[in-house]
Amino acid sequence: MSKSIFIDLKEKELYTYIFEAKHGRNELIESKSYPLNDKLDFFTDRVTEDWENAYLSLPLSRLNFRVIDLPFSDKNKIREILPFELDGMILGGSDKVIFDDVIIGMSNNKYQVLAVYIEKAVIKQILEKLKSCNIDPEFITSIELKNTLKDFSLEKVFTPAVLDDRERISLSAEEIKTPTVDLRRGEFSFTRNIERTRKSIRKTVVLVVLLAIVLTANLLLRIIYTRNEINSLKESIRSEYQAIFPGEKNVVNELYQLKARLKELKDKEDIFIGVNPLDLLLDLSRIERQNVTFDEITADVGKITLRGEAPSLSDIQKVKVKLELFLDGVSISDSKASVQGKMMFTITAKERT
Repeated sequence: MSKSIFIDLKEKELYTYIFEAKHGRNELIESKSYPLNDKLDFFTDRVTEDWENAYLSLPLSRLNFRVIDLPFSDKNKIREILPFELDGMILGGSDKVIFDDVIIGMSNNKYQVLAVYIEKAVIKQILEKLKSCNIDPEFITSIELKNTLKDFSLEKVFTPAVLDDRERISLSAEEIKTPTVDLRRGEFSFTRNIERTRKSIRKTVVLVVLLAIVLTANLLLRIIYTRNEINSLKESIRSEYQAIFPGEKNVVNELYQLKARLKELKDKEDIFIGVNPLDLLLDLSRIERQNVTFDEITADVGKITLRGEAPSLSDIQKVKVKLELFLDGVSISDSKASVQGKMMFTITAKERT
């Protein structure tokens, strides 16, 4: 559970209240008092309690006030116009002070704004003293002002009611939740949380960058691995393709060419249906050929082509006659003499149905 220190600055004393947040409430766990002189000299190393947040309350006697009537209640507009309103009321001008405002009522259709201010030099002195004690308050408020605003009148501002310790502690706990005013503004603004946020953002950015680098590296490794796998697969396909078609030398796209081969075979499917090459070879082996040889035999559906050589044209005619015993449409489509003196021939025929 988080702990907070609330510094209650009085005229001659300084009180510290250590609160612990429990179930949405700030519960007092320790209270101490320290002497205070006119030079605001107070404790330096006597606050040893472990706490996370600090807050400061100033007495009404150290604050200055002005009541100004304005036609609007918007905080931002009020803070824009207040410096000009205070310039003629403050010795040295509004640049010498830190101010905040509280709307205290309405009069003649105008808002009554209580301007609360203090010299910058005083704020600087107090913050430096606290800094020497490693205390950096998130806001500077006034519990005495909070109590006065419950039933406000200018007389109560200059002669505030005396608060006992229990009342001061209760008001301090309320101020932690919602400060009445905050005189830590401008050049004295609280920046520790901003620095923490910046450091946290920087750490987050660094972690995001590192994560992006890791993810990118992982992606690159996957791409390289996948590319190697693809290359290995391509080499395997090429090797298998060349094993299936050893006579083909111009292999550019194995997959495309293999698909083309399969399509070609599919287109010729009807050609192979009905052709019985074994019976044809058996019939050819039975005929008497008298030195006639067949060098090439092509059997397609509807057409058989025989190419070979014979000693003479008459021998070719004899083979033709014998082929007509089991084939139809036998004819000599080509015949010519070779350099060896033999007759080269081509005979075409049809399978007998």
